Amino acid sequence: MARVSVVIPTYNRLPRVKDAIDSVLKQTYRDFKLWVVDDGSTDGTGESLRVFGNKVKYISQDNSGVSAARNLGLRVSRGKYVAFLDSDDLWEPRKLEIQVRCMEANPQFPLSYTDEVWIRRGIRVNPKKRHAKYSGWIFEKCLPLCIISPSSALMKRALFEEIGAFDETLPVCEDYDFWLRLTCRYPVLFIEKKLIVKRGGHPDQLSTRSWGNDRYRVMALENLLRSQDLKAEERRMVSGELVRKCHILSRGFYKRGKREEGKKYEDLAKRYGA
Repeated sequence: MARVSVVIPTYNRLPRVKDAIDSVLKQTYRDFKLWVVDDGSTDGTGESLRVFGNKVKYISQDNSGVSAARNLGLRVSRGKYVAFLDSDDLWEPRKLEIQVRCMEANPQFPLSYTDEVWIRRGIRVNPKKRHAKYSGWIFEKCLPLCIISPSSALMKRALFEEIGAFDETLPVCEDYDFWLRLTCRYPVLFIEKKLIVKRGGHPDQLSTRSWGNDRYRVMALENLLRSQDLKAEERRMVSGELVRKCHILSRGFYKRGKREEGKKYEDLAKRYGA
């Protein structure tokens, strides 16, 4: 059994998914099995990936979203470690080699993640200060926005048995929800090396498809407050961030003339404290 299970979820992303697969197959670390989970593509993905032969385990499902695709990959794979790669991103050749070595040397961390190169519409850009990354107990740092990229993470499989898989009810921000559930329980290891390339700015990028993604972050925060896993100080921080996001959403909806939605988030902010 391969030590690392690599899962690439994809939906109508030829030829980007081929580039992603190539970046995995070029890894210096070889003890992995690669699964591509096709989320109901209609662009000939399945036929096109036959060129990789038995180097890639290909499975497909009806279009159900990226969370369902990642979760299917989790169910069919067996490695001690799990690594996800979004089909529009790339790995540097030593990504798995460096991460596996760091994880083995630091078994107290159930997850490691790496620094990244950002490409927007073919041009390299620099992340802003708010995207800074950290090691240790980073729950508070994860509340404003998602600082861990799924493509950069390497996780122990046992982690999913405790905190669950990705929330399939969230069309976006499912990673934000997952990292909050993880970092309120465990410290994580940041590897200060640029080991992935994030390619953004294309029309089918989930995170930029529409305004108001904070709606789903608010859902994730509410779900977290309903859980029994938070300490008193963590609940205070989560409530504060939820209120802040509700105010932003409320103002945005009112500005767009959507009074019902604006009132909804205005009332939600009052319910949670301000």
